[in-house]
Amino acid sequence: MDLKFKLGAYLMAAVLLVSLAAGGRKSKELRAVQTAADMILDDSPTIVLDAGHGGADGGCVSVNGIPEKGINLSIATTAGGLLRVLGYNAILTRERDESIHDSGTDGLAAQKRSDMKNRLAIINRDDAAAAVSIHQNQFTDEKYYGAQMFYKAEDPDSEALAESIRQEIVSRLQPENERELKPVGDELYLIHNAECPAVMVECGFLSNREEAAKLETAEYQQQVAFCTALGVIRFAGCGE
Repeated sequence: MDLKFKLGAYLMAAVLLVSLAAGGRKSKELRAVQTAADMILDDSPTIVLDAGHGGADGGCVSVNGIPEKGINLSIATTAGGLLRVLGYNAILTRERDESIHDSGTDGLAAQKRSDMKNRLAIINRDDAAAAVSIHQNQFTDEKYYGAQMFYKAEDPDSEALAESIRQEIVSRLQPENERELKPVGDELYLIHNAECPAVMVECGFLSNREEAAKLETAEYQQQVAFCTALGVIRFAGCGE
């Protein structure tokens, strides 16, 4: 990481630490420091983090009745914050519980199509170095567990990104996880049509009672976010 990135990262770290100490409040001076950091980081590598689902589309539902959309958002938001502190321009496709479909779009199916189109536009807008879509898995049999990465088929960079994130999650969180990487085609619209290396991270199975209980906690969500961010950094090579 060059001097410019380091300066931006240090400024963002200062903003984060002081803001946390102040209970989330930011002074006028602190906001000025954050503005300076944002300007410095404008030219840093762009990473797009996509929190799957949102709004009326809750995604799959855990055995405890918790929809995945909130878990996805928590992990993506935390990973984005970590990446920004470390000098990356992290962009979220959504920052709250909402669908980002075009205004005036009627019907859930049409809204989902519009939402996906707009997510893809965000991914392809800023010449991103990588895109990571965060989701949770589900199956009819409760025995299945563990994170799994899906990457854009016939794209070595996407496969390398998927492997980098897989290694971080397995080595730090899920040592018994033997799930393999899976290439995907147009069945995963965002991943297939992204113009940058793109991966979907299924963080775990909400149909597995033990894993769902973990994924529903803020602590485990932060751990998954940390591993995901480390995987991106290893792939991008800007954390050295």
